[in-house]
Order: sequence, then C-alpha cells, then structure tokens
Amino acid sequence: MKQMMVHYEPGSAEMALLEDGRLVEYAVERSDEREIVGSIFKGRVANVIPGMQAAFVDIGQKRNAFLYIDDVLPPHLEKQPKIKPSITELLVPGQEVVVQVTKDAMGTKGARVTTHYSLPGRLLVYMPTAGYVAVSKKIERESERNRLKYIGEELRTEEEGLIFRTIVEDQEQRVIEEDLNMLRRQWAAIELKAQTLPAPALLHSDLSMVQRLMRDVFSPLSDELLMDCPDQAEEAGLFLDHIAAGRKPQIRIHRSQTPLFEAYGVKQQLDKDFQRKVWLPGGGYLVWDQTEALNVVDVNTGKYIGTDSLENTVFSTNLQAAEEIARLLRVRDVGGIIIIDFIDMELEEHRTEVLNRLQICMRSDRTQHHIMGWTKLGLLEMTRKKMRESVDQRFQTATKF
Repeated sequence: MKQMMVHYEPGSAEMALLEDGRLVEYAVERSDEREIVGSIFKGRVANVIPGMQAAFVDIGQKRNAFLYIDDVLPPHLEKQPKIKPSITELLVPGQEVVVQVTKDAMGTKGARVTTHYSLPGRLLVYMPTAGYVAVSKKIERESERNRLKYIGEELRTEEEGLIFRTIVEDQEQRVIEEDLNMLRRQWAAIELKAQTLPAPALLHSDLSMVQRLMRDVFSPLSDELLMDCPDQAEEAGLFLDHIAAGRKPQIRIHRSQTPLFEAYGVKQQLDKDFQRKVWLPGGGYLVWDQTEALNVVDVNTGKYIGTDSLENTVFSTNLQAAEEIARLLRVRDVGGIIIIDFIDMELEEHRTEVLNRLQICMRSDRTQHHIMGWTKLGLLEMTRKKMRESVDQRFQTATKF
C-alpha cells in the first residue's frame, strides 16, 4: 500500500510518498517559487541565434526561455524535413509563438520550451498536434496494448496524438473517452486565450505539486492520503472526486500535536537519505557527490564482512546498493549524468545481475531515464531527466517540521 503525506506551512507544502512504510519520493513546493514545467505561454521571440539553431523567447519570466529548432519542427519525425532548415526560416524576432515549458529555469539559464504541446490527464496524455498513438511500456500484455491502440485510433482526429498511461490498463473505452474530452476542452480554452491575450501571457498553468502526484501516483481505492491541514484536505477531496469520479478517496487529517512527518518516521528517513554518506541495510554504504550536471555514487562494503568469499560479499553489497540507489534517485530527484562506482566484481554474471537489479528497481521511476551500462573503466553510466532544481538542493533549506 502507498501512503501519500502532505505537510503544510504558510507559503509551502512538503510531500512524502511511502511504499510499505519506506520513503520513495519527496518534494517541496513554495508558493513564491512554484514550478512552471508543463505551463503554456504565449511568448514573443526576442532574438534568433542561427549558430545555435535556437531562439530566445520572452514568456514574461525573469529570463528569456530557450527554444531549440527540434522543438519548432513537427513533433512526428516522419513529417520533419530530411535536412533541417535554418532557425531563421522558422522564427523571426518579434514573432508571437505559443510554447510549453519542459524544463524549469536553473541557475543563470532560462526555461527550456517547446511547441510540441502535451496535456496529461489521469489515463492518457493528449498531444494536439503529434499525430500518433503510443502505449506505456509498463503495460506488457500484447492483447491490451493492441486494444488500447485500436481505441486510440478510433477516438483521435488525424492530427491528434495520444499516449496511454499505465493506469489506463483494462479501463472501458467510455472512461477513456471522458478523459480525452476533458483534455480537449482544456486545449480549446488554451487556443481561445492565445487568440485574445497579448504576449507575453500565461495561457495554462499546470497543477500544483500535490495535485500532480495525486493524479499520477495515487489510487483512491487502495492508497491512503494523510494531510495536516483540514482546508487543504477538503480541497484534495474535491480534486480526487473530479479525477476519480465514483471512487471514495481515503483522506485522513492528522490532528496530533506530534508533527505529521515525525509521527510516521518520515523526518528520520529524510535525515538519513540526504546525507552524503548513506548506510545500506547490510552494513555497506554509499557516498554521494554532486555537481551541476554530474552525480557520482561510490559503493563501499563498510561494516559488511559477508559469510564466505570476498566475491560474494562484494556481489551482495552491490545488489543492495543497486536497490538503494534506485530509491534514492527518486527521493532526491537527481537529474543529469549519473556515474555509479560499484565495487569491482570478478564474475561477469555478477555484473550482469547487478545491472539487471538496477534496471528492475528503476521501473517504478516516473522520470525519464536511460541506463547505458558499464564503461571500460568498470563504472555504471546512466542519465535521468533534469526538469527542475534537485530536491537535494532544496532540502537544505526546506521547512523544518
């Protein structure tokens, strides 16, 4: 069972997601620095840089947003020209353009934006101009994948694109169509604003952090939602009724004098999970080092001495490390290039099994990632999409419980 806990302070909200009592996700959102990933703006091209094949767009934020040529060309690869034109043929300074934020502004860099729009719903992601149907890879039954593809082709217009999310599995076509029509109405409202509002203007704001997580990971029938603010709990109930009509959500209000995160052991887990040195259950430990774009995790045997051979001790430690690293990448919301220095193993079958264990544990990660495998130096290399400031950084100044 999953438990989603939300602690509120004036101007901020902190969310913890637990699976069987174990922390797997953590997020912080402050009202004065709310993320804009997913939001749609009507912007004005500030300048075009042919050498970078990119443009900078004024969307009304502190820094102009970055728009690369691939995000201007048609989203369907078959509709793109074989040879890319110059960005100057597509955009000119002063031109108005509707864009969606795909990556928050970080440091001195402005937000990354695209013209490949997508609106996520409970069951599917609606792309008004993509022109294709796709199904989540986590839906493995071929018969169900084929059923969903058939439904998608039946429901969409020629230019529309649909991506079916994992939660849509075994849902009736009627329920899927309701979700699609709701997203179509959202897009129609965005288009109407784009026609009437002067640039720069916000056309559509994505859901709050708490609402996104309720939509994406919360199952009203089996999961539990705990909140320490009655007003926010009432608002959450209305939101869940809207996205999961007919299902009575389980929402509990925490009224104890002991803070919510302390009462359920979340604070203690956070204090351990955000240390530079993180101990593994068997006595080994991880050391985390982070730069702006590169994250390095070093695995050590520590206190773990094993029971028979050095190779088996190392292998067992690496398996534990693979599971814990997969969890901590979600908890810390680590993005960018990730290098894992597992302890050297002599047997190739052990290296393969450690890699497989990491891949299996990463399946529950909703953030796009790619595991490249072992380098010639014996390091494991992977990437995880970076869309916002790392929670690891925000945790340093997070609200004290």
